[in-house]
Amino acid sequence: MPVGPRWGVGERVAAARGLARMTQKELADASGVSYSMVRAIERGARMPGEDVLDALADALGVDPGRLLGHRGPTDSRVHDEIPELSRVLAAYDLPEDGPVRPLEELRGAVSKVTDWRVGAQYLRIARTVPGLLDELARAFDRANGADRPEIARLLVSGYRTADAVAYKFGYRDLSARLVELMRWAAPTAEDPLLDAAVAYVRTETYFAAQAHEPGLRALETALDTAPRTSGAAEVAARGTLHLRAAIVAGRAGREDTAMMHIGEARRCADAVPEAVYYGTAFGPSSVRVHEVSLAVSLGDRHLQRALDIAHEWAPPRDLPAERRSGFYIEVGRAQLWAGLADDAFESLKVARRIAPQHARDHKWVREDIATLRRLKRADREDLSNYAGWCRAV
Repeated sequence: MPVGPRWGVGERVAAARGLARMTQKELADASGVSYSMVRAIERGARMPGEDVLDALADALGVDPGRLLGHRGPTDSRVHDEIPELSRVLAAYDLPEDGPVRPLEELRGAVSKVTDWRVGAQYLRIARTVPGLLDELARAFDRANGADRPEIARLLVSGYRTADAVAYKFGYRDLSARLVELMRWAAPTAEDPLLDAAVAYVRTETYFAAQAHEPGLRALETALDTAPRTSGAAEVAARGTLHLRAAIVAGRAGREDTAMMHIGEARRCADAVPEAVYYGTAFGPSSVRVHEVSLAVSLGDRHLQRALDIAHEWAPPRDLPAERRSGFYIEVGRAQLWAGLADDAFESLKVARRIAPQHARDHKWVREDIATLRRLKRADREDLSNYAGWCRAV
C-alpha cells in the first residue's frame, strides 16, 4: 500500500469538514469538487491532486498544508512562488497592463489575505498575493482624486502580507524590500495610524540584524509621532508600538525600559477590546502573550513569570493563530530552561496543532526540539518525528 504524504488526507478532510460543520454535499457544492469525489477522498479510495486539494482547502477555510498533514510539499510550493513575487515587486512603479477590479472588491481581497496572514496560512498567501499586488499597483498607477489614498492603504496592507511570507521563509532581503515599499506607499495614504503600523513592521529588519538599540530608537520615534487621541484605533496603535518596543528592549538587555513599555502597553490594552487594528492584533490577550515573550527574552528570574502565566491562562481561540502558536513556542522555551522537558514538548506540540506552518519554520522550535532530543533519548520516536517534521535533523 502506498505510504506517501497524501495517505491519510481523507481523514483530515473529514475532520476539517466536521469542524466547519459542513456535510459532504455542502463541501462538494462549496468547493466545486463532485460529491462522489469528496466521498471517495474521505474514505481513502481516492487521492486528491493539487487542484482538488486546494479547492477543498479553500472551501474549508484552511491551508492545504493542514490537509496534507504538514508533511507534503507545502514549503516547496511557497518557495516556488517567490520568483513571481520578486518579479511583481521589481515593476512596482511600472505595472503591466491588465484589469482592475472595483475598489469594493479590492477591499475584500486585501481583507481576505490579511486574515490569512494573521492565521499563518502562508501557502495561500504565496499563491495569491503576487497577482493581487500586481493589480493593486495598476490601481494605484491609474488612481487620482479621492480613491488614491485608500488604494495606497490597500497597497501597504498587501505589501505587509507578502512580507509575512518573505520574512517567515528566510528571504530577508526581499522582506526588507517590502518594508521599504510599505514606507514608500504609506505617505500617500495620509493616515498617521498606517505610519505607526509600518513602523511596527519595520522592526523586523532590526530583529533580523540583531540591531536592537536602533530598533528601539525607531519605535520610540514612532511613538512620539503617533496620534494621542483616545479612539480605539489610536490607542491600539500606541499599544502595539509599546509591545514591540518592550520586546526589542528585552532583547537589548534594557530591563527597565522593557518593563516601562510593557506597562504602557497594558494600560492601552485595558482601554480597548481585543481585535485586529490596522493589521495587528492588540488587546489584553495580546499583551499577556507578549508578557511571556518578554519574560523569556529577559531570562533568569523573569522565567517564573512566563511559567505562572502559562499555568493560569491560555490564549483564547479567537486570538489569531500565529499569536496563539507563538505563545506556546515561548512557553515551551521557558519550560525547557526551567528543566520541564516533558512540558516543553507538550507546548511545542500545541504550537504545531494551532499553526503548523508558523511552528515548522520557527528557529526556536528547531533549536528546542534538538535540545529535547539530546536531553531525552535521541531515538525516541515522538521526538524524532517532530524533529523530522520541522527539519531539525
